[in-house]
Amino acid sequence: MPKVAILDDYAGVALDVADWLPVRSRAEVTVFDRHLSENEAAEALQLFDVICTLRERTAFPRQLIERLHHLKLLTIVGMNLANLDMAAASERGILVVHPNFANPAFAIVGSSVPELAWGLMMATVRNLAEEHRRIREGGWQATVGVTLAGKTLGLLGLGRLGKRMNEYAKVFGMEVIAWSQNLTDEAAAAVGVRRVEKQTLFSEADVISIGLVLSERTRGLVAEPELALMKPSAYLINISRGPIVDEAALIAALSARRIAGAGLDVYDVEPLPPDHALRSLPNVTLSPHVGYVTREGLGAIYSDTVESVAAWLDGKPIRIANRDALAKRSAATQDGKASHD
Repeated sequence: MPKVAILDDYAGVALDVADWLPVRSRAEVTVFDRHLSENEAAEALQLFDVICTLRERTAFPRQLIERLHHLKLLTIVGMNLANLDMAAASERGILVVHPNFANPAFAIVGSSVPELAWGLMMATVRNLAEEHRRIREGGWQATVGVTLAGKTLGLLGLGRLGKRMNEYAKVFGMEVIAWSQNLTDEAAAAVGVRRVEKQTLFSEADVISIGLVLSERTRGLVAEPELALMKPSAYLINISRGPIVDEAALIAALSARRIAGAGLDVYDVEPLPPDHALRSLPNVTLSPHVGYVTREGLGAIYSDTVESVAAWLDGKPIRIANRDALAKRSAATQDGKASHD
């Protein structure tokens, strides 16, 4: 039977939130509930025909792909992954298939991210993580939070996440300003937001929420100069991607209390190393990249994954992100037949 691997199922819910019977009836399915290093992945996944990934939790660089000699299908969540070498997969004839984003169920994933962003913001400005720790340890109140009403929310990006954050902010009585490389005055005004320049956003906002896609333009976009513009009473919230923020500069600003605090769901290296400096800072609220991780969201993702794997088992793969891999695999099959003959 074909061997199927489900990677990085940290919460152990992959087989519960979706019906895997169409796959399990025809393939051997193995779930990995912890993160695998590159060498661990090369060893553990050596005999698998199909690998099902969950966002960027496991990287697939060329050197790993070239060690997975049995791999034929890789399912991803997204049209592409920053840590997947698509060219290497195509060269080896490995099909990469993406989700059906037209599926209404994926709207749930789109809702879960801004909900987490707002919750993380609330927890950060009210010091809930620190107070939670103190009360667990037998202590009592030791910090003072701030009220959001009347404050200014600065949105770094006004896409789907930013627009939903704007809606939440209005309910809480906040003023909203925004900036991104492509944002126009008209687009901002259309949703009741005031567009400002980047420097103004960092200097005026009481809370800054990042809602940008990681790209070469946005990598390191928030660095020491931007952090230096922030008020000592301001907070930074990042649930987009870790490398958008210069992590070393952020740690320095937090350690010196040049900004009041930060709420982070994403990091340069994930999972966050046990001895990482962010783990010990009292003015940081941390969550382990769970913006999209809800039962409903994972249900939509894994149901789509089942459909993709079942279609491949039927010999009719769907939603192929690297169609050039089809030609490569077909040529390899024909060469094999010729050699056999």
